[in-house]
Amino acid sequence: MTPVERWQAQLEEAGELTPDVVQQISRLHGDRGVQAIEAVGENRVKSYRDFTIVVGYDDEYIIENEGCTCKDSEYNLDADDPTDLCWHVLAVAIARRVGHVDYHDMWYSEVREFL
Repeated sequence: MTPVERWQAQLEEAGELTPDVVQQISRLHGDRGVQAIEAVGENRVKSYRDFTIVVGYDDEYIIENEGCTCKDSEYNLDADDPTDLCWHVLAVAIARRVGHVDYHDMWYSEVREFL
């Protein structure tokens, strides 16, 4: 079991962000982990019929299969390192395990037309 799978399993079992899991996420993922936890606390993980998105500071990012549309994912992450994840992907992983995803029964593509 990888360190990421370990904290995800503990989080899923607890159903909430315990101090131990917060510490593991912060230690393993650094600032990205902290930003992810903040995003979950601020209810910025949203799920639509077609995509899950995270509301960032400058834009909204689409997360699919642990991939993200952000520049950090595109340019900075090591694809061979399973712990090297952008904070948007981490936020989705955390939010799903603690039941903190804001669900919208509509297509994200429809929402984007209004923005």
